[in-house]
Amino acid sequence: MGREADTVRTDQGSIARLQGLVKELPDNAKVRLHLRDGSVVKGIVTVVPTVQNFVDANGVEGVNGVVKLIDNDRPDWSATVSLDTIARVEHLDSVVYGTSQT
Repeated sequence: MGREADTVRTDQGSIARLQGLVKELPDNAKVRLHLRDGSVVKGIVTVVPTVQNFVDANGVEGVNGVVKLIDNDRPDWSATVSLDTIARVEHLDSVVYGTSQT
């Protein structure tokens, strides 16, 4: 498999939550992500994330995913956020799943 993640999820409830987050993060959506640790990350989704198989540091196989954000006002900035660290997605525009502004 070759893909490692800091954390993986194996229970059906967590996997369903990750899959639900994917639907909240369409291409080009401007979002503010409220993370479980209390921090906030704001940016534009570069590509719809996917839930994939990963292995954690202990060799446990499970699923997780990442979303990559950019910010047109900060061209040198980008962030990659693990889906399981997201507590809440706040939409800052009207982009909906299945549409693209490109």
